[in-house]
Amino acid sequence: MEKYTYPDPPSDRALPIANAGWPIILAAGFTTLLMAILDFKALALLLYVFTMFSCYFFRDPDRLAPEEENAVVSPADGKVIFVNVVDSNPFIEGRALKISIFMSVFNVHVNRNPMTGTVKRIIYNPGRFFRANLDKASLENEHNAVVLDCNGREICYVQIAGLVARRILCGIKPGDMVVKGERFGMIRFGSRLDVYLPVGFDPCVLPGDKVFAGSTVIGNMSL
Repeated sequence: MEKYTYPDPPSDRALPIANAGWPIILAAGFTTLLMAILDFKALALLLYVFTMFSCYFFRDPDRLAPEEENAVVSPADGKVIFVNVVDSNPFIEGRALKISIFMSVFNVHVNRNPMTGTVKRIIYNPGRFFRANLDKASLENEHNAVVLDCNGREICYVQIAGLVARRILCGIKPGDMVVKGERFGMIRFGSRLDVYLPVGFDPCVLPGDKVFAGSTVIGNMSL
């Protein structure tokens, strides 16, 4: 029977909220209260709905990650939209298996490390803002790529902004040791994550599958 563990300390709150969400939630809540006091009922109602949606959008539930060393977990919640070998990419050398995960505005947007390893480099590109489910979004949109050294083998996971998403957050830097399933960042309001893995990696997801960051195993890699 497979064993699971918490990569991050479990929250003691009933509704965990990502830290990046609090400024937006508090500002929206304050403005809602102000509009209600000033008796702008329609505007107060709209702002109340936005405040509640912000709480929902920035939710940050605890996740259990599999202890199996070779298991690679999804870095994002969402739907798998691409699984195939690509001949080249600008992040790691040579051919790689690419797995793309699309996040709608209704998914949890906190991103988690797919493997345990050392951050080798981070590559940020300002780019454009095409819809995140389009193929050209992988390289032309604003993106932030994390290259991870896993016992001498490189993998890469790329946060990609979308049409609405205009804010990529990444809380790790080169040289950091990271743990599989641990939080490392998020993308605000709909986006995409691409994962590049060594050829020979054995995927266990297909386009259309739903995955959950830090807990859904997307395949196994022999290290």
